[in-house]
Amino acid sequence: MLELLISKEESICYLTLNRPEKRNALNDELIYLLKESLRDADGDEGLRAIVIKGEGKDFCSGADLAALQKMSESSYDENLEDARSLMELFLLIRAVKIPVIAAVHGRALAGGCGLATACDLILAAETARFGYPEVKIGFVPAMVMAILRRNLSEKRAFEMITQGFEFSASEAKSIGLVNRIFSDADFDEKVKEYALVYEKVSRSAIIRSKTLLYQMDGLTFHASMEAGAEANAIARMTEDCRKGIAKFLLK
Repeated sequence: MLELLISKEESICYLTLNRPEKRNALNDELIYLLKESLRDADGDEGLRAIVIKGEGKDFCSGADLAALQKMSESSYDENLEDARSLMELFLLIRAVKIPVIAAVHGRALAGGCGLATACDLILAAETARFGYPEVKIGFVPAMVMAILRRNLSEKRAFEMITQGFEFSASEAKSIGLVNRIFSDADFDEKVKEYALVYEKVSRSAIIRSKTLLYQMDGLTFHASMEAGAEANAIARMTEDCRKGIAKFLLK
């Protein structure tokens, strides 16, 4: 059975975690397939958005039992190599040109919650549950922490990573982790509708906006403003912008 299902519908690429019997737990193969699929999608000029979702009852429950066993028996260097593989996935999501959307139903826990957090946007079903429970087994939600710290306040992030509790979709939205909540009954339809919004706006502008937003992470305020000025000037020279201005002026 394929561990990752890949399908395209209109301008959307769907990457579906396909280990429902294991609650779509992450393993080396699934992480590898996600990275390869994201790279392939990044080269497809016809796509406007990528949606990562899970087959079955849950989005993703984190690392599977075999992966946890492997961690406990591996050396520091082996564990570092393994951790860097997941790090590469999270960095790749940010490097992909178009929006990457996590469509979360059921549970997104530990590495699964990390995967959702690493995406540009999170859409959640009403009954979805989230959590970073790593500390309960002496582990650290380390890879996702750099992203979580940028998404939430320091005190909120500290509470979530050190207490390891589960929380609801509504709470996730209230703290700014989730963008939208849709009903379970028409979740897939609403996710598609949301993703298709990117057909109505300039692809080149979205690519430059995503790049600039993440580029600003390590810059001073002045350097961020300068990067914005440069991006603004480049955008003005694009065909999308020229056509957009011409259309606007004709109104």
